[in-house]
Amino acid sequence: MSPGSGASTSRDGGSFDTFFEGWLVRHEHYLEELLTAQQQCREYQGDDVKDLITKVLSHYQQYFEEKSRVAQRNVFLVFAPTCLPSLECASLWITGFKPGFALRLVFSSVQDLSQEQSERIERLMEETKVEERVLNDELARVQESVAAPPLLEMARKQARRMNVEGGREEALLTLRKALEEVVAGADLLRMTTTMKVVEILKPEQNVRYLTAATQLFLNLRNLGLQKDANTKG
Repeated sequence: MSPGSGASTSRDGGSFDTFFEGWLVRHEHYLEELLTAQQQCREYQGDDVKDLITKVLSHYQQYFEEKSRVAQRNVFLVFAPTCLPSLECASLWITGFKPGFALRLVFSSVQDLSQEQSERIERLMEETKVEERVLNDELARVQESVAAPPLLEMARKQARRMNVEGGREEALLTLRKALEEVVAGADLLRMTTTMKVVEILKPEQNVRYLTAATQLFLNLRNLGLQKDANTKG
């Protein structure tokens, strides 16, 4: 491993942290827009609602694109994100939200689903469970065949300092590539599941769904920050 790899890792992590700070500001702004659209439904109609939904989805897409760039440079950084509080890290499924959870959020946030919509969401839930199991199995195989759990734990630590000793370097690089593929698959499932939900729901239902998802993310983050502050205190 080159002497400059630690500095490169630090730059990658710092770059994502900077992006994430700006992304959070935009996230709060979009939440305000979504809440306004809910409260002023008469003013937000037709193209206005569709434009807002498109902007919010693009906002999430930007996050996944930036995360993908970081993962390609050093996948261990997305397994050990320094920008997230510990509670939020503990809730992650393969470096992000679990698609099935996002589907369950549909039923709690959208109360006027038609029977056809409910059936389509339920079918999507079953399909997603299968995909989640496949990715879980793949991650388990990576940990078992490429590296024992202690090595994976070491890899997470390497997200902050990449000093790899001797023969472990080759194993770590193999682990890195395998994890990149699993993370890419999980992120693809997250985005495709969200897009399928958006296709099933009506525009005004999508506003309620995206409001709930956006609000939940911020609530979980704020709770995690408060918990971390109390722990340090």
